[in-house]
Amino acid sequence: MSGVERKRNVLNVKQKSEILRKLHNGESAITDAEDVLNKGNTISHTAALQSVESLLDYMGQRGFDYGDITAVRKICVDIRQEMNKQQKQRRITVFLSNN
Repeated sequence: MSGVERKRNVLNVKQKSEILRKLHNGESAITDAEDVLNKGNTISHTAALQSVESLLDYMGQRGFDYGDITAVRKICVDIRQEMNKQQKQRRITVFLSNN
């Protein structure tokens, strides 16, 4: 895919702040983030994982509630599981196409 640029939707500072505020107040912010990130384009699992890990670092530095941090860690686990699932599917496809 060299030479092909993909546009990525990312959260701006205001959107990130609003999501963090909701998390801090015990509200769900998942649909807010999904709405922004899924407008016409998708984000790679790797990019999503990096963003969530950055969020975890931020939450740890700011002293967020353990429950909020645990919820964000669960998102990391879900992303990794999806990455592994897709990698396994690719391996099966490659194996079957070579036989």
